[in-house]
Amino acid sequence: MAQLVQYYGTGRRKTAVARVFLRPGTGEVKVNGRAFEEYFVTNAQRGAAKSPLATSETEATFNVVATVSGGGVNGQADALKMGIARALMVFNGELRKKLKAEGMISRDSRGKERKKYGQKGARKRFQFSKR
Repeated sequence: MAQLVQYYGTGRRKTAVARVFLRPGTGEVKVNGRAFEEYFVTNAQRGAAKSPLATSETEATFNVVATVSGGGVNGQADALKMGIARALMVFNGELRKKLKAEGMISRDSRGKERKKYGQKGARKRFQFSKR
């Protein structure tokens, strides 16, 4: 039986997590079993998610199978971007320099700020009354 060739990468952004498998193919992308265009509606989300493939010029070389969970759709698109970049580095370590220059490897650590006591939210205060 033939061995399945695939490269794995995990991407994270805020609370979104993407598990990405790159398999040799024609450039088809499936996210949670759905078509890429069906899952990511806006062009900004699509562009962000596919940017590592465009940077490394391997768009038509791999089929991408991804499972994303948590967070919102924009966070999931950024998590997918990081997962694809990491999987590409497993495929070819020489792509690291190009992907790092585009900022696709480093994890964006920004998250939600906690709500403080005595306040309505993280920054918002209760309404002040003089009298």
